[in-house]
Amino acid sequence: MMIRPYALVAIFAAVAAARAAGPATSYTADPAASRLEFTGVQAGAEFKGSFRKFSAAIDFAPDSLANAHFDVQIELNSLDTKDKDRDQTMRGPDIFDIAHYPAAHYVTRSFTKTATGYTAVGALTLHGVTKDVPIDFQFVSTAGQPKIEGTAKLKRLEFGVGQGDWKSTEWVKDEVKVAFSLALKP
Repeated sequence: MMIRPYALVAIFAAVAAARAAGPATSYTADPAASRLEFTGVQAGAEFKGSFRKFSAAIDFAPDSLANAHFDVQIELNSLDTKDKDRDQTMRGPDIFDIAHYPAAHYVTRSFTKTATGYTAVGALTLHGVTKDVPIDFQFVSTAGQPKIEGTAKLKRLEFGVGQGDWKSTEWVKDEVKVAFSLALKP
C-alpha cells in the first residue's frame, strides 16, 4: 500500500504540532493560599461557606489543552459556613452524610479555550453520585505566582444532597454556586 505524499505531510504536521505543544506543567494547589467556596440560598437569604481541606493536582499549560488535567479531592468534613448549627446539619445524614460520603472528587476530561479564559468539563462525585459539571476559569500569573480562578454551578439535588425536610427547594434552593482560587506550586 502506498502512502500519498500529502498524507505524509499531514502526519508529519500533526506529530510536529503535538511536540510543539509539549506536556502541560504539573502543579499542586498551595492550601494556605488557595480557597474553595460555595454559595447557597436558605430561607431567601444567601449564605456562603468554604472547604478548608482539599487537594488539587493540576496539569495545565495554555498551549497544551489536550494534555491538561485537574484532579481535586475535597474533605467534606472541613466545611465552614460560620454557623455551627448549619455546619452540623450539613455534615449530617440529610445533607452531605459525611459518615458515608466523607469526600467529593472532581476529575476533568476536556478543556476548551473561551473568549474570557477556559472551560473544563469533568466528573464530580458527590454523595455517591457522579455527574458532569463544567467549570469556567482563568489561568493567571501575578509576580510569577501561577493561579487558577474560576466558578461552577451545580444542582445539589442531582447529587442527592438534601434528604428529608432538606429535599424541598422551598427553604433551600437547588442551585449552588462554587468559586475557587488555586495558588499553584510546581
